[in-house]
Amino acid sequence: MEADTKAIVHETQLPDLMTHLGQTHALMAEKGLPPSLSHLIELRISQINECAYCVKMHSRDARRDGETSERLDRLAAWKHVSDFSAAEKAAFAWAEALTYLDRDADYASLRGNLRKHYSDEMISLMTTCVGMINLWNRVQISKY
Repeated sequence: MEADTKAIVHETQLPDLMTHLGQTHALMAEKGLPPSLSHLIELRISQINECAYCVKMHSRDARRDGETSERLDRLAAWKHVSDFSAAEKAAFAWAEALTYLDRDADYASLRGNLRKHYSDEMISLMTTCVGMINLWNRVQISKY
């Protein structure tokens, strides 16, 4: 007997749960996470996680909300370009550290750098954003 390898559509299996998870993004925006920063974090993490569906979606959403193609084209190389502010770069470093989960990452230093630009509440919002996009990437990737 062959194993059933057909994708599981989580939204069909657990629609209420997926709806509740989706509401987290509205709450983050309501609490003050700027859509411009959210889009960039979500796109960068989706690039790292190689989630083609999410890369396409977050690129489209960022452009719709006014982000330039030039910045989006260089997001993968954010450390090496001047397109992004020091605050954005601090957010990207935090997001990448929370995605890669490198045992040698210096989270205290990263937090200190974030605090030069953001309140603790904003850092909590960014941390939630990183956690959520990692979750969504895994949900999408699991379908393929």
